[in-house]
Amino acid sequence: MPNLLIHESSPYLLQHAQNPVHWQAWNPEALAQARSENKLILVSIGYAACHWCHVMEHECFEDEEVAAVMNEYFVCIKVDREERPDVDKVYMDAVMLMTGRGGWPLNAFALPDGRPIYGGTYFKKSDWIHILRQLAEMYRTEPERAIAYAGELTDAIQRMDKVTPGNVADFSADDLFQIRSTWLEQMDFEWGGRQSNSNKFPLPANNRYLLRAGYLLQDEDMVAAAQVTMEKMAFGGIYDHLGGGFSRYSVDPYWKVPHFEKMLYDNGQLLGLYAEAWQQDPQELYQRVVYQTVEWLEREMTSPEGGFYSSLDADSEGVEGKFYTWSYAEIEAALGEDARSFADYYNVQPQGNWEHTNVLFVLETEPEFAQRWGLNETEFRRQVAEGREKLFRLRETRIRPGLDDKILCSWNALTIKGLADAYEAFNEPRFLELALRTAAFVRDQLCEGAALWRNFKAGKRSIPAFLDDYALWIEACLALYQLTFDEAWAQQAVLHTDYVLAHFSDEETGMFFYTSDLGETLIRRKTEVQDDVIPSSNSVMARNLHSLGLLLGRSDWSERAARMLGTMREAILEQPAWHAFWAQGLLPEVFHHFEVVITGPGCLGLRREIAAHYYPNRLFAGGASAGSLPIVQERFTGRDTVYVCSGQTCQLPVGTAEEALGLMGL
Repeated sequence: MPNLLIHESSPYLLQHAQNPVHWQAWNPEALAQARSENKLILVSIGYAACHWCHVMEHECFEDEEVAAVMNEYFVCIKVDREERPDVDKVYMDAVMLMTGRGGWPLNAFALPDGRPIYGGTYFKKSDWIHILRQLAEMYRTEPERAIAYAGELTDAIQRMDKVTPGNVADFSADDLFQIRSTWLEQMDFEWGGRQSNSNKFPLPANNRYLLRAGYLLQDEDMVAAAQVTMEKMAFGGIYDHLGGGFSRYSVDPYWKVPHFEKMLYDNGQLLGLYAEAWQQDPQELYQRVVYQTVEWLEREMTSPEGGFYSSLDADSEGVEGKFYTWSYAEIEAALGEDARSFADYYNVQPQGNWEHTNVLFVLETEPEFAQRWGLNETEFRRQVAEGREKLFRLRETRIRPGLDDKILCSWNALTIKGLADAYEAFNEPRFLELALRTAAFVRDQLCEGAALWRNFKAGKRSIPAFLDDYALWIEACLALYQLTFDEAWAQQAVLHTDYVLAHFSDEETGMFFYTSDLGETLIRRKTEVQDDVIPSSNSVMARNLHSLGLLLGRSDWSERAARMLGTMREAILEQPAWHAFWAQGLLPEVFHHFEVVITGPGCLGLRREIAAHYYPNRLFAGGASAGSLPIVQERFTGRDTVYVCSGQTCQLPVGTAEEALGLMGL
């Protein structure tokens, strides 16, 4: 018989609906049961594409013996971390405090009131049963011990998020040089990314900071640190050379073998990173990555309603990476006489290059390889492209990895922004069309007045949005406004910003809580400030307030953004790699930030000409009519006119892109 998860929409929860464990979703009924029966709570957290989550499910949660112990002594709650990041963040912080490490699956044990007492990540069956029995016995015989420890741990969790409010700070180039010194010491200039003996993650915000700061500081080492990372990632097995898109991380320091799950949030951001890198240095590799990744999004990740799905599993047929890897014999059979050079280029070995199979990765450019083999470069490029296409068609006949087909507001917003950045770089109409289609889906399906929903699946919305949903959606709306000069997107951004200020604001610190004051009360209300693979919700809101303050003439919003940045000053300077999006916010404080206002019937054409010249510190506004935004209304002339403003001061208007670029020194 299925358990109560059978009524949920999350693919991850539904994966566990047939377990003999009496799983429930995180809801008031499950928590009330724990209190009424005085049972410990087991909160088991994961996500649909998680390989080790599948392993633990098979070894433990599908096992009748294990399930009997879990059902007898615990109220067992399953959580999709992607749907309920608020719950995940509480118990992840608890496990990090207890063990010094985290990850998924995340398994936390808590008192009936939700306060954690023990936790960890993956457990094999024998260890899991031992821990279950040990905790159940301890709570039966020494409940006061568990209660005392829970109090101490909860106090420590609540102290983790303390933010000391700061003042508006003056930033200088010296601050950027301090960040540079700290950052470059950690970089692997041979293989890219941060120095590591094990895993490497794509960190789009980190590499974007290096690109932008390197450009503004005219620092070749910073730009090189980002470029070598992007090249090695695009060469590595972490990139899908046949179908486009990146996996979540590599399990080695060379980007060779991925953890094969593909996440929307990575790829949405990497679109923007590679597009911006191309604007700085138009390498064919960067363009190929962008176009292939968009094709993957269109082909495999787009729902009929217009939103993007969340992820693809690491596993197929119960084997990690089986869909993506190849034997030498398969490549020989598919490519015939071209197999030898193709296999050599992609480092395919008869005995396998990973666990008796082969991950496709390259170590040199096509021209370098062609020269080494004495091949005509043009002919070799054609041959490799044909080989990729043949293997791709063959791969399409395989059993596919599982698809997590829920749609998340924040991840879709990241992808809209990535598509907008790709359109900015390449002027490819379908990139903008796809961004606008997805934005229309979010507006129509996930917006309810000024409030947002986090999730959507099969017409169902069930979870109110968190701060990252609002912050990233506002950022996406601002990006679309700047591309199209359609004020509806700016107004959408203002609508949700007002809501965030009303329901998420921490007036004591000037920051924003991760959860709304209208939402569920957990054991603490987190303030998210550390940037990770996804920028922190507060760093994004600071940038949003800065941009909206300029567009609307709202000095109070601009000042709040400046205070937030000042509050984070010490953290940015001491740990820039963990505050990369905050660090991006320093750049307009040190170097010129231009507000480029373009009005008149030819406004979009002028905008395109100006945007073709790269400069990272710019905000575009304009329109063919005066509109309602103060920054445009005050400068509308009725004819094609460009105002270049900086620091609330505008230079004399000009009529051509060339003149405007001259005013910016470009």
